[in-house]
Amino acid sequence: MTFTLAIVGRPNVGKSTLFNRLVGRKLALVDDQPGVTRDLREGQAKLGDLKFTVIDSAGLEEATDDSLQGRMRRLTERAVEMADICLFLIDARVGVTPTDQVFAEILRKKNAHVILAANKAEGKAGESGWLEAFSLGLGEPIRLSGEHGEGITDLLQVLMPIADEIEARAEAEALAGEVEPETDVDVYGLEEEGPSFTPTKGKPLQIAVVGRPNAGKSTLINKILGEERLLTGPEAGITRDAISVATEWDGTPVRIFDTAGMRKKAKISDKLEKMSVSDGLRAVRFAEVVVVLLDVEIPFEQQDLRIADLAEREGRAVVVAVNKWDLEDDKQGKLADLKEAFDRLLPQLRGAPLVTVSANTGRGLDRLHDAIVRAHTVWNRRVTTAQLNRWLAGMTEAHPPPAPSGRRIKMRYATQVKTRPPAFVIMTSLPQEVPESYERYLVHGLRASFDMPGTPIRLMLRDQSSKNPFKDRKKAQPSRLKKHLD
Repeated sequence: MTFTLAIVGRPNVGKSTLFNRLVGRKLALVDDQPGVTRDLREGQAKLGDLKFTVIDSAGLEEATDDSLQGRMRRLTERAVEMADICLFLIDARVGVTPTDQVFAEILRKKNAHVILAANKAEGKAGESGWLEAFSLGLGEPIRLSGEHGEGITDLLQVLMPIADEIEARAEAEALAGEVEPETDVDVYGLEEEGPSFTPTKGKPLQIAVVGRPNAGKSTLINKILGEERLLTGPEAGITRDAISVATEWDGTPVRIFDTAGMRKKAKISDKLEKMSVSDGLRAVRFAEVVVVLLDVEIPFEQQDLRIADLAEREGRAVVVAVNKWDLEDDKQGKLADLKEAFDRLLPQLRGAPLVTVSANTGRGLDRLHDAIVRAHTVWNRRVTTAQLNRWLAGMTEAHPPPAPSGRRIKMRYATQVKTRPPAFVIMTSLPQEVPESYERYLVHGLRASFDMPGTPIRLMLRDQSSKNPFKDRKKAQPSRLKKHLD
C-alpha cells in the first residue's frame, strides 16, 4: 500500500528542494525567486521501508480571485484534498508569518493528517523560527533542511505510524469488498527498451506535448485527463516545469509530459525561462511520441519547425496537432494549406500524422489518440533481414547506385540493427562515395515499402571490405603472454 504526501506552504519556503530530496532526483525546478512552481508535480519517494507518492505544489497565496495567483491557490487546495498526508512547510529563518497562520487554519479543516515542518532550520539561524512554529497548534514541528538532508529521519519516524494507519484502513475496506487493494507501481520510472512495446500500467506510452507559448498544451492535457489538473489561463508561459501525468486514455495507459513553451533562443534572457526550456528538452528525450502542438492562427512559424526538427533529430515519433480548430471558419481550405505547408517545410517528417483538434471543446482528441498509438507502433516496427534484402535488390535494380570515377558501387545486403526509431545498416563498397540523394532515395523506399510514415529512420552505410577489429588483437595476445613469461 502506498500513500500520497502533498508538500504545501508559502512561496519560497523550499518545497521543491525537499521534493527533489525525497524523490532522489532533480525533477522540480529550483530557483531563489519565489513562485517558480505553478503546477502539481508528482514523483515516487522512498524513505526507509516506506514507498509513497509525493506532490510538489505551488506556493499558497492569499489571492482567491481568478488571477494567476488565485488559480495557483485553487490547484494547491486540490492537492490538499487528494492527499492522504499534508506536509506543511514554513521557513525557519523567517519565522511564522500571518500568511502561515491563515493556511494553518485552512489545513486543520481540510486534512486529517497534517505534519508541520520548519525548513531551512540548519544551524542557529533556524532555531527561533522552529520554536515559533509551535504557536501554529499543529503539534511538534520537525526541524528540516531539504537542501542538506537534515531531519529526514525525523520525518520518517512521524510518517511511519500514519502510513500504518492508512494501510490498515485500506486493508479493512478491501476485506469488506469496498475497494480493491492498490498495486505498487513505479509511475515515474523511465522506460527501458524490452521485447514487448505494448503500453501497460507499469510501462505506459510516454508522450511529450511541445510547442510555442500559449499554443494550448496544458488545456489539451486537461481535456485528455477530464479534469483541471494543470494550471491554464490567457497568460503566455504559465507552465514552467515539464509536468508528468499518468492516466489511461481511451484504454491506453499513457504518461503525458506538459512542457514549457519554447521561444526563439535569442528572445530568452531570463534564467528561469532557460531552465524551463531545458526541462522541456529533457522531456522530449524521455518521450516515445512527441506531439508538436501548433496554433491554427499562426501555424508553422520558424520556432515550430525547429521544435519538430529537434524531435526528429532526437529519434522520437512525431505527431503534429493543430489546436484551436473550433476558431477556424474555412476548415476545408485551411486543412489543404496546412498539409501543403507541412510537406514543404518538414520533408524529413513526410507521412507523419497531421491532426486538427480543439483543446477547449475536446473535438479531434479521438483522432489524436489513434495517431499517437499508430506512430508508436511504427516507431517500434522491425523488418526481417530476408524482407530487407529482397527490398534492397529491387531498389538497386530500379535505380542502380552511381559509379563515381567509373567505379561501380555494390550494395551487398541490409539488416535492421535496432528499433525506437528503426535503424538499418547496408553493407556496400565505397560507402563514402554514396551521395546524399541516393541515401534519401533509400530512406523514402524504406518508408513506402514497410509502411513507416513519419517516424525517424536511421540509415548507416558500412564498408563491406572492413576487417574484423578483433582479428589482429586475438593473434597478438599469445605473443604478449609468451613475452611476459620469457
